[in-house]
Amino acid sequence: MGKVMSVVGRQVQRFNVENRAQKVISQTKPKPAPKFESNLRDLERVLKDHPGIVEEQSRKHVQLDENLRQVYVTSKDVAIDPRAGQAQDPDKPLPINRSSVEEYEFGHLEPRSVTKGRCTLRQAVQFIANHQTDPQQWTSAKIAEYYHMKEPLVKTILEHFKSFEVHLPDKNLERRRLLTRASEETKQIE
Repeated sequence: MGKVMSVVGRQVQRFNVENRAQKVISQTKPKPAPKFESNLRDLERVLKDHPGIVEEQSRKHVQLDENLRQVYVTSKDVAIDPRAGQAQDPDKPLPINRSSVEEYEFGHLEPRSVTKGRCTLRQAVQFIANHQTDPQQWTSAKIAEYYHMKEPLVKTILEHFKSFEVHLPDKNLERRRLLTRASEETKQIE
């Protein structure tokens, strides 16, 4: 029902648009906007105090018209060199090199110094990888001592985060799986 109403409403809006537009355009004088009562009272007060103001406003002032005709404006385009145009503040120099900044390895700038009890992303990845390669040598206690961190924190990090491991599948195993699936499907068809 909603679509029917929108289609009908659109047709009604578009009906006879050109004739209605032509009728509005062909009007000789546009209708002025209605005035508020306070504006009408102000207008009456001004006309009462200065009765000749309407004729004075509608009359052409010859002297002002002559003054406007004598005014000429000339403009010239001046080529501005952006490098030499402005004096730079030596305390706040603008960058001369506008090349892009190189990407960081982990996507952000690493801090130069790390407070005790914390580690950088690089250090965390390193001790997670060390623990995965040799868990007997790199225990959570040894990692906590080496990086000056609390042992429960290191245990939770090692428990919840792992580095990526790449598993390469055996090609023959995949072929065997395909063959066994094919033999099972043929059994079901018979």
